[in-house]
Amino acid sequence: MFRRKSSRTIQADDSAARGAKVSELREAVGPLSGRNLKFCTDVCLRRYLEARNWNLDKAKKMLEETLKWRSTYKPEEIRWHEVAHESETGKVFKGNFQDRLGRTVLIMRPGKQNTSSPEGNIRHLVYLMESAILNLPEGQEQMSWLIDFNGWSLNTNIPIKTARDIIYILQNHYPERLAIVVLYSPPRFFEAFWKVVKYFIDSKTFEKIKFVYPNNKDSVELMKTFFDTENLPSEFGGKATLNYDHEEFSKLMAQEDVKTAKFWGLDDRGDIS
Repeated sequence: MFRRKSSRTIQADDSAARGAKVSELREAVGPLSGRNLKFCTDVCLRRYLEARNWNLDKAKKMLEETLKWRSTYKPEEIRWHEVAHESETGKVFKGNFQDRLGRTVLIMRPGKQNTSSPEGNIRHLVYLMESAILNLPEGQEQMSWLIDFNGWSLNTNIPIKTARDIIYILQNHYPERLAIVVLYSPPRFFEAFWKVVKYFIDSKTFEKIKFVYPNNKDSVELMKTFFDTENLPSEFGGKATLNYDHEEFSKLMAQEDVKTAKFWGLDDRGDIS
């Protein structure tokens, strides 16, 4: 008689196989140094493999494209004073609370759009992504996004091309970083925008996007699953007050710049110290 493997044994075998895949990817990418070496931790390589369903060749291509992008875009060198004007209205910022798993929460309010620069909007978001990642609790790789559509209109909407570029950067250079994306109470005319944008979103990301409506019982329960209503702002169905103070947030981000420079071993000019 053949004995069935226990679930624990199967999980151990699966973990070992994936660990081997990580090693294979590291070997396939070849020798790394400097920032690339610091970026390519085992956990990072695992995210790229996960994003490509553990296909080594596809994960290698994806990772190499990210390393090329980071070498030219230099996201770790963006500093708050360069993007602060994009944040004056509080259209995107890190929340002062976490979700139920202790993950960083990014709050987006497209109705607060205050600039028309596609590149400025993208650099601002990339800066906040990098900051959010550095502030994730140990062992936590993902963050939550809350998007409040209050005040959103076609006049404040970002262009389709900008949305496509943002989606491309997030999916290809920040794989497996999103736990959930809440689209909170989008207006009916958002549907036209969504019909176009959704075709740029891969299946893995698409599954994480949730349409939430305040008077819908299932939506309310979904929010309770991910967030403590005591900490959740009222704009998202919680009991807390959402305040954005640009001056205070700027002070916080100035401190984050110091933390970022120290993490990457940079001085104020972005040179390796």
